Amino acid sequence: MTTPAQDAPLQRVMGIFAHPDDPEFFCGGTFAKWAAEGRHVIFVLATSGDKGSNDFSMTSEALIERREAEERAAAARLGVREVIFLRYPDGELQPTLDLRRQLTRLIRLKRPDIVVTNDPTARWYGTYYLNHPDHRAIGDAALDAVFPAARDHLNFPELYRDEGLQPHIVRQVYLCGTHEPTVKVDVTDFLETKIAALREHVSQIADLDEMARRQRENVDPQFAGDGVRYTEAFRVFHLG
Repeated sequence: MTTPAQDAPLQRVMGIFAHPDDPEFFCGGTFAKWAAEGRHVIFVLATSGDKGSNDFSMTSEALIERREAEERAAAARLGVREVIFLRYPDGELQPTLDLRRQLTRLIRLKRPDIVVTNDPTARWYGTYYLNHPDHRAIGDAALDAVFPAARDHLNFPELYRDEGLQPHIVRQVYLCGTHEPTVKVDVTDFLETKIAALREHVSQIADLDEMARRQRENVDPQFAGDGVRYTEAFRVFHLG
């Protein structure tokens, strides 16, 4: 078990995800814990979830407005300082050079010590869930932006030449939704904060009480008797 307290000098965190609600579902407890420790957490959302509705009267324009508001409210519950939307079309995300450039620019601008994103190698979970292609695409783009694009000034040289954005080395990458975790973060004290954040995503969660029940039942048996009940798992890379 590794806890965020062991990485106390790493104060700036950037979560890079595909959709509103992804940060909360994948690792909202960890973000809440880091924010409570005084870390500066920001979210970057590649899409605004403009296709995530079963309501045939819903338009993409209306859904964007609603889901961005939900995400801002959820992020505030976690203690996140800033939410940035790139507004790529939902369901069509690709790890393009344009997306990599935008993420590289934000990494150089915000200079995070830690980047959290999806594991792009996870195509499915068990036999019950096929991983969304946008999750895989954002993981690929984020990793490529972290290394080598953000590090080297000759990658997207206009960022340095025209905007004065210095190269930046991200010190750690946390991959969530991974099949091969190396770290589990104890989020026992922050489970209810995570649930409160998830409750903001009314357009996406049909039964909020059932969601909360499932979250509370998801106890990690590995730490039974050790006072740790709830964990979030990551594959962590130490880059600098």
